[in-house]
Amino acid sequence: MATELFGLRRPELGRPWYEFALCAAAPAVDMHAGLFTLTGVAGLEAADRADTLIVPNRPDPENGPAPAVLDAVRRAAARGARLVSFCTGAFVLAEAGVLDGRPATTHWKWTDLFAARFPAVTLRPDVLFVDDGDVLTSAGSAAALDLCLHLVQRDHGAGVAAAVSRRLVFAAHRDGGQRQFIPRPVPAVPDASLGPLLAWAQERLGGPLTVADLATRAAVSPATLHRRFRAELGTTPLAWLTEQRVTLACRILEAGGASLAAVARASGLGTATNLRTQIVRHTGLNPSTYRRTFGT
Repeated sequence: MATELFGLRRPELGRPWYEFALCAAAPAVDMHAGLFTLTGVAGLEAADRADTLIVPNRPDPENGPAPAVLDAVRRAAARGARLVSFCTGAFVLAEAGVLDGRPATTHWKWTDLFAARFPAVTLRPDVLFVDDGDVLTSAGSAAALDLCLHLVQRDHGAGVAAAVSRRLVFAAHRDGGQRQFIPRPVPAVPDASLGPLLAWAQERLGGPLTVADLATRAAVSPATLHRRFRAELGTTPLAWLTEQRVTLACRILEAGGASLAAVARASGLGTATNLRTQIVRHTGLNPSTYRRTFGT
């Protein structure tokens, strides 16, 4: 990603471009679980000369980087270099201590682990990237490209960033954050007592299904049903029902050209206005943008 954006010469822009170098703690580094090996790169002394130091993703963020890498990051921060991380590279910046008290993001798959390990960092799990001035972090690989184009815009202006994005066939700005990419499966139920009820409800999401209907089906009071949902799913019956309807609405939007009113009726969300409100709340995108982004 960084090589594509900053390492290639771009004479068509008619201006000086970035001086780019790869560096590592070892002369040979296995990449992507041994898919290929990176060799012939500079040592970490190159990081001491960089105005911007980019930390790529780590395949296993639970295993920390070499101490020499952390020291290089700390030295870069101490002399005022701009620090950037892609995806799980935020774990490296956090382990080096340069994110304490600052906002940051990482891939949604690892946000729980990140928050548990680095409570001093203000984690923003929903966004594609965070620009905190001299420290910038991004979510997944595509979000790293968003961040790279953002850096180009900061350094060279919107016109150059737009030209580079056209060359890459990639939008210079994407709507929404990474909430839209987080899968929303049915939560695991440790106690099977709710299993049949959930299956029954999912077959009737498009109808006038209420929390009272769920309680009647389960032959319990609404208060008891609420306690069971809290204990077994960590949510309320209404929140679960809304989440399932939003998930169904998203699948219908992805499938084709039904009107928003039809999608709202089929998913049990009622009106196009409520559909729009719930889709934005859960994904960060309005229904039309969601359909353009994920439609088949």
